[in-house]
Amino acid sequence: MKYYIIAGEASGDLHGSNLMRGLYTCDPQCDVRFWGGDMMESVGGTLVRHYRETAVMGFVEVLGKINKIMANLSYCKSDILAWHPDVVILIDYPGFNLKIAKFAHKHALKVFYYISPKVWAWKEKRVKNLREDVDRLFIIFPFEIEYFRRKNLQAIYCGNPLIDSIAQNRCMSESREEFLRRHSLQDKPIIAILAGSRKNEIDWLLPRFCKAAEHFPQGYQYILAAAPSIELSYYDKYTKSIGINALQGETYSILRHSEAAIIASGTASLEAAIIGTPQMVCYGGNPVSFRIAKMFVKLAYISLGNLIIGRLAFKEFLQAECSTENIVSELDRLLHDGSYIAKMKADYREILEKLGDRGASVRVAQAMIQELKKLF
Repeated sequence: MKYYIIAGEASGDLHGSNLMRGLYTCDPQCDVRFWGGDMMESVGGTLVRHYRETAVMGFVEVLGKINKIMANLSYCKSDILAWHPDVVILIDYPGFNLKIAKFAHKHALKVFYYISPKVWAWKEKRVKNLREDVDRLFIIFPFEIEYFRRKNLQAIYCGNPLIDSIAQNRCMSESREEFLRRHSLQDKPIIAILAGSRKNEIDWLLPRFCKAAEHFPQGYQYILAAAPSIELSYYDKYTKSIGINALQGETYSILRHSEAAIIASGTASLEAAIIGTPQMVCYGGNPVSFRIAKMFVKLAYISLGNLIIGRLAFKEFLQAECSTENIVSELDRLLHDGSYIAKMKADYREILEKLGDRGASVRVAQAMIQELKKLF
């Protein structure tokens, strides 16, 4: 089979790499062509375009990159037609991927969507696009099953691939001492900082995190889990003067060996919950983009872990709430309030129970192959 996979950002690259491993396991002779990143490229296949050339977040930011987005869409369409895959597999990234879904469907190509657009949060009208242009929808969060059932749209749930990613990572077997030695770090407790994977969110969040770091407790070291698509030198203007170390490709290890984490909203917060790191989540950006988003987003929480159990397992600080005072105060609780930490970890266990067992990547690959056979 020929699989054309499109992932447009760091989290999609992670899930895409897991999916590709599953496909190669279940269909060893398969041919994969993809838009993604370093993690997908490390598995195999042919990389068409790296997500660092495509990732854009925010209403205002999208307007500023519209010509580049349209050029990428045009190139992607022509590349799909030239290669003519058995199926186009779209991973999240709905602004781009739903347009590709419509195009591929129009040209009688099979379309699978893996990791649904978050229509349960906003832009619910996209459900219509999913019905019309997508042959099969594969989801990774258990609360989505009932949502799509109510929308008369069958969604296939095989578990969450993050469980496998973390379980298979070396961080789970490497000791704290080995980790510190490998990176020549001090023998001090660690506070993790994760500021997102796009430059515009890093530019908004990291200065605030660094300002808060000046008030953090003494005796700790602060390690920034750098995004794989961002050059390390980019962080220097924020971190160098206050001595925050930045490491790339070590997110899971940093989280596992940290006492607490300050995290940009996104996949990383669910990763922290699975690993068991006490955390707070922060989100903010261009004020206009934030106000527009707030008008449309209809969720009680922005973090996946909180959404999965339907309550706050950990605090969320949005826009103006993402202040030095709030970050420092919450960090103090994460480091020193034993009952608070115990409650958070109990909620983490509930999140894990709802996500399900290991093996999601192979199960979803098997399901995709079975569903594809039904369609031919």
